[in-house]
Amino acid sequence: MPVTGQRVVRRALGRRLTRLRAATGKSRREVAEAKLGISEPTLHRIETGKVPVTVANVRALCWLYGVDESVANALSDLALGTSQEEWWDANPAIPDWFKLYVGLEASASAIRTYEGEVVPGELQTEQYARAIYGAEQSVEGDATDRHVKLRLQRQAAMAARFPKPCLVTVLGQGVLTRQVGGAEVLAGQVEHLREVARQKHVEIRVLPWSAGAHAAMAGAFRIMDFEDPEDPDVVYLESHVGALYLEEPEEVQEYRRIFDLITAASVPIADFR
Repeated sequence: MPVTGQRVVRRALGRRLTRLRAATGKSRREVAEAKLGISEPTLHRIETGKVPVTVANVRALCWLYGVDESVANALSDLALGTSQEEWWDANPAIPDWFKLYVGLEASASAIRTYEGEVVPGELQTEQYARAIYGAEQSVEGDATDRHVKLRLQRQAAMAARFPKPCLVTVLGQGVLTRQVGGAEVLAGQVEHLREVARQKHVEIRVLPWSAGAHAAMAGAFRIMDFEDPEDPDVVYLESHVGALYLEEPEEVQEYRRIFDLITAASVPIADFR
């Protein structure tokens, strides 16, 4: 699966360079003292995926770490992608903190989502999406049009991928009953969910009110899996002003445990009445 988007490529390259440095036992200060023209703060920004990386810097680091030519070539190719924009990188409607998510979504092999309040963006109809944005700002405004267009563009990009990512979504029953956009819009949205769930790579489940207290009552989350073992799986938590990306194995495992619990308590949307 290709690594997509400059922020995601920076993340992937930084992680690989960090691992190579750690294997040599060198600190960032020691690398800076090697007179490669890379300061300690710059190395920190490179390793944490905050900045574009030049091929020259990658090759200098590979030389210092004693990396063989094939690995150096592969990392140099990644460096070229750290400044290459995808469609979402230059889109002013996408906040910077969300651009990393869009890149991760474009590379993930599987996305598992729990939502208790709203249909996830990748499953929304245009009318439902317009009602969601209209609740925060004027539905007639240009901003709403831009956001709805962006949402549909993300859906189209995901639909065009091959192989398609595995999508597993658990929705709280309230998502299917809240009158977002009115009864007609909601009915169209629910029918769309039922149709999408018939696709082989999509599973949509409903956590009914009768389940009572459940493991995900702290709120919505997403787990993204990646085929490349060099790219760790990620838990994504979103707020109105930013997002949190969890990558530590024990953190991801805890959310997997929670997702398994709510999956067991839910029913396929085809069986929900």
